[in-house]
Amino acid sequence: MKSLLPIGSVVLLNGGEKRLMICGRVQTDVATGKTYEYSACFYPEGIISSKELFLFNNENIQKIFFIGFQDADEFAFKKLIEEHLSKKENGNQ
Repeated sequence: MKSLLPIGSVVLLNGGEKRLMICGRVQTDVATGKTYEYSACFYPEGIISSKELFLFNNENIQKIFFIGFQDADEFAFKKLIEEHLSKKENGNQ
């Protein structure tokens, strides 16, 4: 698994035309039950409606424009969620 980007990172998805800003990580689609690495909203507009949130994984990112804020809290939290995702991938949920 590739390292997760922090909240606030701005990316362009494969085949996308509009940049997105990551606003959540380890998000589950309630309709399908599938878990994604990220949720994001349009950049620079932000969250206007819950219907305009996008779920995707690292492999869907074409280009990174900006990497969000990182401090000790971010690194500790990222370690926890990456451990959770690793366990889930290995069937040890």
